[in-house]
Amino acid sequence: MDKTIEEINNDELYEHFKFTAAEGQEPLRVDKYLMNFIENATRNKIQQAIKAGNVLVNDQAVKANYKVKPHDLVRVVLAHPPHENLLVAEDIPIDFVYEDDEVIVLNKPAGMVVHPGHGNYSGTLVNALIYHFENLPKNSNERPGLVHRIDKDTSGLLVVAKTEFAMANLANQFFERTTKRLYYALVWGNIENEEGTIEGNIGRSLKNRLQMDVFPEGDFGKHAITHYRVIERFSYVTLVECKLETGRTHQIRAHFKFIGHPLFNDERYGGDKILKGTTFTKYKQFVENCFKVLPRQALHAKTLGFVQPVSKEYLSFDSEIPEDMYLCLEKWRNYTVNQK
Repeated sequence: MDKTIEEINNDELYEHFKFTAAEGQEPLRVDKYLMNFIENATRNKIQQAIKAGNVLVNDQAVKANYKVKPHDLVRVVLAHPPHENLLVAEDIPIDFVYEDDEVIVLNKPAGMVVHPGHGNYSGTLVNALIYHFENLPKNSNERPGLVHRIDKDTSGLLVVAKTEFAMANLANQFFERTTKRLYYALVWGNIENEEGTIEGNIGRSLKNRLQMDVFPEGDFGKHAITHYRVIERFSYVTLVECKLETGRTHQIRAHFKFIGHPLFNDERYGGDKILKGTTFTKYKQFVENCFKVLPRQALHAKTLGFVQPVSKEYLSFDSEIPEDMYLCLEKWRNYTVNQK
């Protein structure tokens, strides 16, 4: 059991194998199915991976006796990257906000993966960084320059270390929680209080390995605290500012789902459905139009502050809300005004 818990709490999963069952696939146990497709695999290793929750069918962990059906997407995800995964420099534009001899601050667009993994081994921010900069220091996970990260479909500010000293210094600032990180999130529902705090351990879901869950009893996961305050209300959705005390994977997304206010259009956490509002056809069409304007979770890393490792000067940066999120907010403003 200890091994399973350890893997559940691991923040990183890498896709090693992916198969789509053929049209004429006869019902077949998933362990036997994988034996037919993975070269040199043993039945014992496959069953261990299944028991640990590392075999997903249609993004859900399954048991060994699950019968694979036509068109099922079968994936094997593990806590370590594939051995053949080599970092390749790619000429990808970066939106630089600030640079000195020690650090880089950049504005990551939505849709860009920060580092290779989960089937994304090219086109990532790391691929771009190693093209633009030589000899970036590597963190404990062998990732050049990275001190922290934000999700693929989250936009906003990131700091990157250019030297070993800056890497260690910034990592300590994040560990000691002295950095300032403010996010803007549009969440479903009219949040009751003007401000509040969400506290609860966050760890990998016991049912869906691609999702994080909140464990309020502290039996799984890592301690996580999110402070929030209301910026603007739109009757059925609320714009909030989130201040992170900790930096867990999917922290804001998981915490707000936990309190019943998932992020707007967050597919992984159920925010891509109409959760609040009326049954009128015009309202449904309005929300669908908002989803089209903002085809991702409504989350932006707006403010970042930290101490420059060498000069000890406090640096603070603020980024504009990106166009897709801005247009979505404008739609909600207009809708709310017209309802009064």
